[in-house]
Amino acid sequence: MSADKSLFYLSVTLLTIGVIFSFSLPVFVTLLFDYSEFHFFIRQFVVCILGIFLMWSISLLDANKTLKFIGTGLLLGSLILMGLMYFLPSSIVTEVGGAKRWIKFPGFSLAPVEFFKIGFVYFLALSFSRKIDNSKKTLKDELKILLPYLGIFGIVIYLIAVLQNDLGQVIVLAATLIMMALFAGTSFKIFSIGSFGAILVAFGAIVSSEHRILRIKSWWGNIQDMVLKIFPDSMANVLRVDDAPEPYQIGHSLNAIRHGEIFGEGLGAGVVKLGYLSEVHTDFVLAGIAEEAGVVGIIVIVGLLITLLYRIFLISSRSEDRCFHLFTLGIGLLISFSFIMNSYGITSITPIKGIAVPFLSYGGSSILATCVGIGMVLMISKKANL
Repeated sequence: MSADKSLFYLSVTLLTIGVIFSFSLPVFVTLLFDYSEFHFFIRQFVVCILGIFLMWSISLLDANKTLKFIGTGLLLGSLILMGLMYFLPSSIVTEVGGAKRWIKFPGFSLAPVEFFKIGFVYFLALSFSRKIDNSKKTLKDELKILLPYLGIFGIVIYLIAVLQNDLGQVIVLAATLIMMALFAGTSFKIFSIGSFGAILVAFGAIVSSEHRILRIKSWWGNIQDMVLKIFPDSMANVLRVDDAPEPYQIGHSLNAIRHGEIFGEGLGAGVVKLGYLSEVHTDFVLAGIAEEAGVVGIIVIVGLLITLLYRIFLISSRSEDRCFHLFTLGIGLLISFSFIMNSYGITSITPIKGIAVPFLSYGGSSILATCVGIGMVLMISKKANL
């Protein structure tokens, strides 16, 4: 059987859109640092070509023979790199805000956490398929089964949220873990407990970090006037924050979206990207696209992404092997949660987190990891009854 061609072409289409906007959006950065006007375009184009080649090559392999090798390799390899990078000199590791997230190689930098997410999903799929089934268990028995995973996830929290200061990735992985456990056969009570526990951990991570508290205050300061209208004055006065820092990034992001209106200003004609909205080609790429392509452009992108996720979840539902079923489900969940967190953040629905938009954000590690994950799903699709 052949791999799912629809999923492959949808992925290539989204990657192509990302390449186009990697030329249009970062114009201010190219002028600021005196780069060539094709600096980001060429790099994104090369990475996407490599990603498409990886995706196609992996899809040709036999899932029964190689999925375990690739998944385990990604998990162990990225874990080793994530552990070693804190002992490497600054000439090798890129440090931003005191956190080391990228390892420098000649011509590019690598973020091991992006590949760890794929390996972690495979580990959960393999382990859940062996240890969890749909048989009825007591709450105590389910907690005994899941307790080791909580210990492992504690290590993940330390490596990513503490050492890398990246709570957003942990939230994506936690949500994926909880949903995969639910579909693997755990009860809704465990799902509820897990969700509540994740909220408590996130709350603890926020209150223990000054910059995260400031980010929450900035987000709340931006939306409080609208939200507090529904509360009585006495309660609204208690909830109001008067000294919240100015959320300039979110403000410019919303300006870009409003400026684009229905049909957009046209490719390359956006103005908010001209020094107002930093990182417009990375974390705020959707805002930049909204200004230049309008609501219509965003609807097209969302439509493509929903169709892609439908194909992934269809492959998952049609896979007889439980490990294949759960792994494919996990990849779909990673893409879904990443897109939701980014789009909610740039529109001020939730606090902004540094989560890349799958397929679209500029960045080699995110693109390559996503392509590897899709390639593994394509490999599984040959075994599914589509």
